[in-house]
Amino acid sequence: MAKRAERPGDPAKLIGLLWRPTETVSRSGLTPKVITRAAITLADTEGLDALTIRRVAGDLGVSTMALYPYIAGRPELVELMLDAVAAQVYAHTTPPARAGRWRVRIEHIAQANWNHHMAHPWTVDITAGRPIPGPGVSGKYEAELSALDGLGLSDIEMDQTLTAILGLVSNAARETISLRRIRQESSLTDAQWWESVGPIMGAAMAGASYPVAARVSASLGEATGLATDPEGAFRFGLGMLIDGLGALIDARGGHTL
Repeated sequence: MAKRAERPGDPAKLIGLLWRPTETVSRSGLTPKVITRAAITLADTEGLDALTIRRVAGDLGVSTMALYPYIAGRPELVELMLDAVAAQVYAHTTPPARAGRWRVRIEHIAQANWNHHMAHPWTVDITAGRPIPGPGVSGKYEAELSALDGLGLSDIEMDQTLTAILGLVSNAARETISLRRIRQESSLTDAQWWESVGPIMGAAMAGASYPVAARVSASLGEATGLATDPEGAFRFGLGMLIDGLGALIDARGGHTL
């Protein structure tokens, strides 16, 4: 189970680290950005369980105490990491507002965030809280809201629409990443795993009848080879969300560009 990151430690310190980071470079080459990049690399490869100040310091070849003047502590470091990777979501792709018609823009937002979570799996292991937005998170929020602006939605509806989209993505990404970890650890596909437990389950459930569940589960397995398909559910749910939003926009006579 991945370690849950604390959110955040000291808000006052974190605001300063996010918005007014020191540019002074120590003799060892340390800056908040250097430390944050090392921490991201560690989390990307080994997960949040491996993320400690001691480990990051070791990877940078300095003492643990050398890092504290720059990042305050682990909770603040995690927030710096989140902000840094948020700034990169659209760095190498089209900004959402220029991705095409509004439906394409929403699909673009969803896919960019899906790619983001797949590239940085630890991002789905962090619990919600009262995060302090930094320039990376704020810029991402602005870019995504701009793609929804002018559709006839109120400001609150724009925020709620974006939250719904990102929620679909993050929930499905969390389940997908978790299943990938389980499959990797067990070295079994879902079909192979079910072959081993199916007979035991059948004996235990003797006399019980769940005809609809059995039919649907069998259909899913035959079509996908999976016991559960969170990515497929995400894409199906996104389509329904877009269709529902389209009906709302059409009913209000809003823009369809």
